[in-house]
Amino acid sequence: MDLISDSHVPKYAQIADIFRQRIARGVWSQGFRLPANELLAAEFGVSRVTVRQAVELLAQDGIIAAQQGRGTFVIGMLKQDRWLKVETTLSDLAEVYRDTSPEIINISESRTDAPLFPQDGKPAAKYVFMRRLHSRDKQPYCVISIYLDEKVFRKFPKRFRNETVIPILKDLNDPRITSARQTLTIGTADLEAAKLLQIPLNSPVAEVRRVFTAADRTVIYLGEVTYRGDFIRIDMDLRP
Repeated sequence: MDLISDSHVPKYAQIADIFRQRIARGVWSQGFRLPANELLAAEFGVSRVTVRQAVELLAQDGIIAAQQGRGTFVIGMLKQDRWLKVETTLSDLAEVYRDTSPEIINISESRTDAPLFPQDGKPAAKYVFMRRLHSRDKQPYCVISIYLDEKVFRKFPKRFRNETVIPILKDLNDPRITSARQTLTIGTADLEAAKLLQIPLNSPVAEVRRVFTAADRTVIYLGEVTYRGDFIRIDMDLRP
């Protein structure tokens, strides 16, 4: 299991997060006896001291406990805090983003093209590219690449620089969004996403691609989002 060696998150904290994921997914169920520290140290390529620090973090949370002469066992289950629901309507999606605090990683106002597919619609003349990290309660939950029609961006450049984009677009009358589609796939965090989202490399993530078009089928917004897998949930109404 690879850890991020140059991350500001200590190795013991990264390992503790991996342990939490194993418990949350049921790989380590309640009553499970953890492997010996020597084995865990070998798995992660760290010292036994680092493993003990990771174990102590979970013990402080009441998730695991050492039993004299027997080993360390999972004694509690993790609280499910998957507050970020994948919405299926544009209105609901806009409301989700009204209640979050984006931190802008970088912004490029130079004219650029967007990586569109033919079925997405007609490309605008040029796009403004923005790369952002979104956080809630100072904890990052998604990183997003945004391609916004340059003409739309120039309408409210200050707002687009400092606010979440989707609620602004939702309230626009010119151009009005007439089609909004999104595709969700499950993947794993690459090195950049892991660093930004403060999760171990190859952690589960949800990848969402959103395309908004105007009445003439011009793509005015393309968003490519990577969500932390431990924050997101999907509710679906399975109609008979």
